[in-house]
This record gives sequence, C-alpha cells and structure tokens, in this order.
Amino acid sequence: MKKKVLAVLVASAMAFGLMACGEAAAPAPAAEPAAAEEPAAEEPAPAAEAEEPAAEAEAPAAESSGDLIKVGIINNDPNESGYRTANDKDLKNTFTEANGYEASFAYSLKNDEQITAAQKFIQDGVDYLLLSAADTSGWDSVLQDAQDAGIQVILFDRTIDADPSLYAASIVSDMDKEGETAVNWLADQGLDEYNVIHIQGVMGSAAQKGRSGALDAKVAAESNWNIVTQQTAEWNAENAQQIVQSVIDAGTKFNVIYAENDDMAKGAVAALDKANISHGVGKDVIVMGFDCNKWALEELLAGNWNYDGQCNPFQSSYINDVIKTLESGGTVAEKTIIMDEKGFDATKITQEDVDSYGI
Repeated sequence: MKKKVLAVLVASAMAFGLMACGEAAAPAPAAEPAAAEEPAAEEPAPAAEAEEPAAEAEAPAAESSGDLIKVGIINNDPNESGYRTANDKDLKNTFTEANGYEASFAYSLKNDEQITAAQKFIQDGVDYLLLSAADTSGWDSVLQDAQDAGIQVILFDRTIDADPSLYAASIVSDMDKEGETAVNWLADQGLDEYNVIHIQGVMGSAAQKGRSGALDAKVAAESNWNIVTQQTAEWNAENAQQIVQSVIDAGTKFNVIYAENDDMAKGAVAALDKANISHGVGKDVIVMGFDCNKWALEELLAGNWNYDGQCNPFQSSYINDVIKTLESGGTVAEKTIIMDEKGFDATKITQEDVDSYGI
C-alpha cells in the first residue's frame, strides 16, 4: 500500500510539470488483475480475461477499490492432497475483500511455472508476494526482483534456499523435525529388523527433503535398518500403490511402509489389501503417513495404520498478522514462525485427537 501512495504522488508531480509546460497529460490505463482459472476443487470466481502466467492462475473475485492490499499467492496444486486443499481454503478464507485484500492465486507443482507466476505478479504490482515453493532452490533472482520493486515476500508452508534478507517473514513447518519425530517413533517400536518401503513426495520440495533426510540418516547409522525400495510417488496414491505392488510381485521382504503423505500411505495400503497382507497395530506391516487428514487419523483410531505425522496447514492468520504489522509501519517480531506440530501413535490416539487435529 505504501508503494502505491508513493507512485500516486510521483505521477501527480509529473502531470503537474507537463501541464505547466503547456502539454496535457493523457490518463494512464487502469491496471487489470491477473487472469483467472479456478482449480477443479474450487467454485470459479468471476474475473476479466487477461494473459495468464505459466502456473494455473485465479484472479480476485471483484475489481479492487484501490484501497485494498494487493497480494499474489503462489501455491502448490490444491488437488495435490488433503493438506493442500485445507491450506488453500484457509488462505482464501483470510485474504478476502472483507478483510481488506485483493488476492490473486497461482498454482503449480513445478518450480519454473511458479517462478513465471511470481514474475507476472511482480509486473502486476502486487504489494505482497506469498510463496509456497515447489522446490527449495532457484528463487534468488525473482525474490531480488520483487525487493527491487518494493514488494514484500512472505514464505508459507515451505522453506527455500535463499538469503533471508530477500523475504520479510517465513511461516513454515519444520519438515526436518517432522521426519525426526517419525523416525524416532519408528525406532521406539523395537523391531529386530527394519525393511522399509520408502515412498517419497515430489523430489526437491522441503517436505520431501525433511521427511526423507531423517530416514536416510537412520538407515546409514543402523545395520538392522534397510531400504527395500525408495521411489517418489509425487504425493499420488495410485503411484504409491504401483510402487508397493512391484515390491510384492518381486517377493521382497518388508515390514514398514514409510509414506511421506497420507494419500501415498493410502495407496500403499490398497496394494497390501489386494495381496491380503495384514497391516496396522499388531499386524505384519507398520504403516506410516504424514499430514493428519481426518480420514487418516480414523485409520489410526481403527488400528489399520500405526503412525501419522502432523503438518499444520493453517498459516493464513499468521501471514495476516505479519502484513498488518508491516502496513502499520511496525517491525515483525519473529522473522521465522515454526508451526506447532506433533506425531500420533495408533495405540494412543483418541477420538478427541481425530476431531481436534484432523484436517
């Protein structure tokens, strides 16, 4: 907003100068909001046609009054998982005109498409760029462009490998801690031998790196820990089912499914069920997931799964607080805010936990 006020003053001064020289200044055309195409999971919002960035983009529902804070939000595909759907819904519930915002959204699971969307938002002159990066690397140049344009960048959900001076705040999950909590729980199960099917998320994402890193370190340190197969299913249940099915078909021995999100754990379990392999509490295969979808926690409560690691998707209120602090001329007290998260054990989870923490 401050950036806009300065631009108006400068434009007024230039217009006055031209008129003093006897030339009438032509009015500048009004800027249009970014083009919009809603993801399949959301109701389409009315928007004017305009050129879209490479990532799937959605424009604000109504024309800006000029007094709204203009934000460009870059996120992963909301259909990627239950976590991402909840995350997207949370953002949309906060960044509304009623709350003082004009919000445009762009979605992609590809880093290059997200970067293109960021460049488009910078060209559009947003006040704030909110980013959940598909990959941790490759962001320095576009963030520098944003800073040069007077645009504040706020990271959410995921960290990136960039100089902290290039963003105003980071409201994220500690993916390394999520992985460590899960692996420590698995170690506490006291198995004689750990033969793990490791199903990874999108490679290079902060979630994948954190959840994979802890398991990789444990396997390297312990002689009775073995990775049977380690493949990415890119957060997809069907891909995960195929990975587990291939291990079953090969006749390879395993007793742990370590899936880096709930949807992939669900796909893995489908392969186990098809092969009549028992899983869950006191059964042949330990099943582990992440994100704490309500349906996944219900699987724990029923004893069909063994562990689920929480990943908190509700970051928008923290982002809103940061923006309002900056708008008022204040200083953000904490540049990095780590979401509070825990892990759930099937032998200890309660219905209250399901109701309170399920997304």
